Amino acid sequence: MQTQRPIADTNAAVTFGRRKVAPRVCVVDSKPHIRNFLQEALQGLGFISCECEHAADLSAMVMERHPDLIVLGLSAGGIEANEMLETLARLRFGGKVLLFGPRASLMVIAIHNVGEEIGLAMLPLLPTPFCDNDLRERVAALLPIEAPPNPPVDVAEALHAGWLELWYQPKVEVSTLTMVGAEALIRMRHPTWGVVPPAYFLPNDNDPHFQTLSEFVVSSAVGDWFDFVPEYGHVELAVNLPVAFFRHPMAVETLASRMPKHPAFEGLIVEIDGSDLVRNLPLAKKIAGQLRFHNIGIAIDDLGADWPLLMELDDFPFVEIKVDREFVSGLADNRLKQSVCRRILELADGFGTRTVAEGVETRADFATARELGFDLIQGFFFAKPMEPHKFAKRALGRVMEIPN
Repeated sequence: MQTQRPIADTNAAVTFGRRKVAPRVCVVDSKPHIRNFLQEALQGLGFISCECEHAADLSAMVMERHPDLIVLGLSAGGIEANEMLETLARLRFGGKVLLFGPRASLMVIAIHNVGEEIGLAMLPLLPTPFCDNDLRERVAALLPIEAPPNPPVDVAEALHAGWLELWYQPKVEVSTLTMVGAEALIRMRHPTWGVVPPAYFLPNDNDPHFQTLSEFVVSSAVGDWFDFVPEYGHVELAVNLPVAFFRHPMAVETLASRMPKHPAFEGLIVEIDGSDLVRNLPLAKKIAGQLRFHNIGIAIDDLGADWPLLMELDDFPFVEIKVDREFVSGLADNRLKQSVCRRILELADGFGTRTVAEGVETRADFATARELGFDLIQGFFFAKPMEPHKFAKRALGRVMEIPN
């Protein structure tokens, strides 16, 4: 008689080139909010997730989805959890099992021991409550090391399949620690590769789908704004567009026509890369002047070594200067970076323009940026980019706390 092959071994053999595809996880618990929370956290780490509520459904889920990891909670009690482990053993599940629950719970410890005794590959217990680093540490061995190929998928296919979405990173006012807005960042949720960052799929200016992608970004941001406004009022959103978008003769009119006709709407910010803007300064000034009549402001994004060229301007139609992370990361210990930031802040102050320190990741850099006089902070120190629903739940309507 032929021996049944372990379920997860089949999935583990799937590769793209020399790289394993994104790992798959099944979150198993009887409580929907727990399943949703864990799926969000694991998706943020790069997993493709599914969920299961009852032991009776687990066998079909494993056979259909071939997960590399089962994350198992005990909300339904120890008997149900034990049945799930026995189901996995019968299936000769070859992946990992991660049990989560109170560290001191005798039931949790007993269930974990049962899993080991029946031959399952049990990861170290994930005690509750847990932080992101605890979860990442438990599943680190399952995460792919290499980056996806460039590009993993055609942009036209991604647009057609609905794989693209916007995530939001808060912009925090330094003086009050309130969230005053957010930058929309495009992501691809690929069915095989999981969440793919834009560096691997954004087209260049000459790509025939470039304009369609830009319009998708604007439309998605406006749609999310309508989702936010009933509960939180106006949220100042910023989208990234290149100067090339505005070379189309109807670009300004098209963009203006997409703006919400809603009494709460106070405007949109369009961020243009600093180097791109400086290379096309006359056009950038022209469109900034035109867009201000439609309640749309232009921000200079990722401003770095090109900043001295802005000193030659007599008028400054740009509403915001965002200093590139190259001059912000390590700011606390680098006098040259501090000097550059002071000069940019003096330039902005002279024109009455708001300033943002990008890429703030440490308490020391935050303190130095605040001391230098930046108006806003953006970076992992306060928050990573988040899906719209997570952004609304975790950032909107809240005063941000300074992390320990």
